Amino acid sequence: MTQLKKYDPEVATLVAAEARRQQNTIDLIPSENIVSRAVRETLGSELTNKYSEGYAHKRYYAGNRVIDDIELLAIERAKKVFGLGKEWSVNVQALSGSPANMAVYFALLKPGDKVMGMSLSFGGHLTHGASVNFSGKLFTMIPYGVDRKGYLDYAAIRELAVKEKPRMIIAGATAYSRVIDFEKFGAIAREVGAYLMVDMAHIAGLVAVGAHPSPFPHADVVTTTTHKTLRGPRGALIFSRNDRVLRAGEKEISLSQAIDKAVFPGLQGGPHDNQTAAIAVALKEAMTPTFKKYGRQIVKNADVLASALQKHGIEIVSGGTDNHLMLIDLTKLGISGREAQDRLEEAGIVVNRNTIPYDTRSPFDPSGIRIGTPSVTTRGMKEKEMREIARMISGVLMKADIKSTKKAVAGLCARFPIA
Repeated sequence: MTQLKKYDPEVATLVAAEARRQQNTIDLIPSENIVSRAVRETLGSELTNKYSEGYAHKRYYAGNRVIDDIELLAIERAKKVFGLGKEWSVNVQALSGSPANMAVYFALLKPGDKVMGMSLSFGGHLTHGASVNFSGKLFTMIPYGVDRKGYLDYAAIRELAVKEKPRMIIAGATAYSRVIDFEKFGAIAREVGAYLMVDMAHIAGLVAVGAHPSPFPHADVVTTTTHKTLRGPRGALIFSRNDRVLRAGEKEISLSQAIDKAVFPGLQGGPHDNQTAAIAVALKEAMTPTFKKYGRQIVKNADVLASALQKHGIEIVSGGTDNHLMLIDLTKLGISGREAQDRLEEAGIVVNRNTIPYDTRSPFDPSGIRIGTPSVTTRGMKEKEMREIARMISGVLMKADIKSTKKAVAGLCARFPIA
């Protein structure tokens, strides 16, 4: 950061402070990860100077031959990562996950249409129908949740779908620790004549390496962010089928054509070309043997962490995890999610407070915390370190042992520096 330090030492100091914070804390937020130097270099490259409204070979600005090649490369790699054929198209221009989901809704739905999505309080995302979000304001959202054991109840979801006959069903979550059965969701959607949209933002990296079943054989549209388990920059991908059509006015167009139009010019102007290129870099990384080992280790680490926490007397919603995350139910410990989050951060362990299924507390100070293993796995931590982290969490939550835990955290972080 030679130039930054020279020109704006104030910002340079803040950047350095954040780098130190990341190095010296254990990041257990499931939606965060650590990108490679190659991704960071791409984000800070000359590509940030270009403006490129439109799509490859159909731009509204000159000087986009290189950008066209970059965008097409990102599309090609996205399809290759997930083993997709010609029946699928990919839009790589959505700026993040929420805009990607918005584009799908605007392409395939009309205001007021019924949409089934997982309730935010049960583990869904804001864009799956929360009343404070555009999805809940513009569409008639029919929420579904989990049973008392913390599992999706597919029979109840089917019954609700048959009753409500939604135009779209959304499968996917931000705080659900079990395998999602996309085949069952696909069967329900076909039965009621609905589109199936899968939001795999959290599990995309796991799907890429075969550590979670793929949604693609069953879905009409799949959206994902690129910065969670996929370990790329902030951004999004929208996959859609070319062989499904909808009527737009007097003519039929494919889902992919409708979604492309919704992204541009419907919701955005020029894409962020440096971001598109950085996504392409991350997708190349996702095709390596190293990434495959990494993705599988995420799941192993989460399983060991959940089991170790339970041995320390800490309750995990649904009794464990099949993916990269878990919810801790703090009810029996007599502390709130906010208190647990603050205590852990003081000790150097970063988590986020989160509602648990059937929570009786406010979302601002809920009964749980959400933790995950993508970031610590990127740092090279494995099963042994997960047991160490479980002891640390237990010490903080059950004994308020912050001082000695902070020292232990510092030692663990020093052994696994961020590259």
